Amino acid sequence: MASSVSAAAKASAAFAHKKELAAAAPAPTQHRAGSGRRSKPCRVRAVASPARAPRAPSSTGSVKTAMTMTEKILARASERAGLEPGENVWVDVDVLMTHDVCGPGTIGIFKKEFGGDAKVWDREKVVIIPDHYIFTSDERANRNVDILRDFCMEQNIKYFYDIKDLSNFKANPDYKGVCHVALAQEGHCRPGEVLLGTDSHTCNAGAFGQFATGIGNTDAGFVLGTGKALLKVPPTIRFVLDGEMPPYLLAKDLILQIIGEISVSGATYKSMEFVGSTVESLNMEERMTLCNMVIEAGGKNGVVPADETTFKYLEGKTSVDYEPVYSDAQARFFSDYRFDVSKLEPVVAKPHSPDNRALARECKDVKIDRVYIGSCTGGKTEDFLAAAKVFLASGKKVKVPTFLVPATQKVWMDLYSLPVPGSGGKTCSQIFEEAGCDTPASPSCGACLGGPRDTYARMNEPMVCVSTTNRNFPGRMGHKEGQIYLASPYTAAASALTGYVTDPRDFLM
Repeated sequence: MASSVSAAAKASAAFAHKKELAAAAPAPTQHRAGSGRRSKPCRVRAVASPARAPRAPSSTGSVKTAMTMTEKILARASERAGLEPGENVWVDVDVLMTHDVCGPGTIGIFKKEFGGDAKVWDREKVVIIPDHYIFTSDERANRNVDILRDFCMEQNIKYFYDIKDLSNFKANPDYKGVCHVALAQEGHCRPGEVLLGTDSHTCNAGAFGQFATGIGNTDAGFVLGTGKALLKVPPTIRFVLDGEMPPYLLAKDLILQIIGEISVSGATYKSMEFVGSTVESLNMEERMTLCNMVIEAGGKNGVVPADETTFKYLEGKTSVDYEPVYSDAQARFFSDYRFDVSKLEPVVAKPHSPDNRALARECKDVKIDRVYIGSCTGGKTEDFLAAAKVFLASGKKVKVPTFLVPATQKVWMDLYSLPVPGSGGKTCSQIFEEAGCDTPASPSCGACLGGPRDTYARMNEPMVCVSTTNRNFPGRMGHKEGQIYLASPYTAAASALTGYVTDPRDFLM
């Protein structure tokens, strides 16, 4: 295994070469304007188009087709020299993830088609994470976790993040929480790989420069038995985000802005690649927020080029070699969108669609009943630090019930241990308590998907909620007449302080 110095050097060289290629690319057409496990370091090998000296046509031979990141990843996974959008190819899967909602169905299909005594293709490439309907008395929900446990014991699955004691999540050392955040924290997200999961927000992992997408139970059952999946190569839409990020914006604002521009069907079965100086400035958790919601635009997958930020995050999280890839300078993109992020304002998605975009300040007369901060989209450590920043700046108490659901055990621990910048050493939990928020709940998907009636913070009555989650369809968080305003943690916290949808600049400027 190479040393960490060697890995960092190779990664830096790959990223530098990628930027040189990008600089040589022609200016994109402007379509729209926007106002694992912890262990020793892994070895990073760069995969980029090397500079070549011009050669006479007679000696050129076959011409290499320029490809996007997504095309390159799928080409390597299918052992093809090149791919074009629309091609159907069998790809080798690096990681398959399933959870308590879809896992039992996936297991049932696997056993039906491959036999009751069949073994999974690779017990170290299957990750099983109970996370959705966990802290409930619902017998069927609890049964689902039992099915996962029995299967993992039978198959000797290496990465099963089990939970047995539902009364005290801290008594479960293996339990992690929300699958998409846990996948990243446990080192299962690696540049250049193919990660499939039985959850539509599996695209979250594209933040690491890998191809990650959600699949159905039938496909997942087939992957369990063979390690392969049949995929159609998606064309790529490139989103160029440049400009300094204003102190009142977060990645949630950026992706809501984009979805508002292109609509919930604007990227149907397309890859969404995020590049530009703004993207490069984002930390990994903010990049995860960007990629997490590409499915809300109909996207097949989202992807961010791996760079020094990616490599640093992965240090100590995985011992598996990985090979980052980057779009060629002459790669063909389906379309380009450019945004000057410095000119954007905080936005929300009004009921009942993620593309029903409005400026937060335009909704100041909307009275709300509650605020929910959590989910794979908005329950990461950085999301809670952002909310705490608003509460700290205001010095006030919330005017509506404010529910806090950390995504994972690690995030929960961070809330009680990490000092909030500028707070004089106070932690998020202390600031939340002073602001009158509910005590941070057990890490899980919570009420994002509604769930059983006794799910913490579920909307069992028609209410208006500002939420950091990802969907606001009727019934999404419980009651079919509930109204959900999707927002960033900044906007959610500001709204909690006033009892109305509120622009966070009221407290951060």
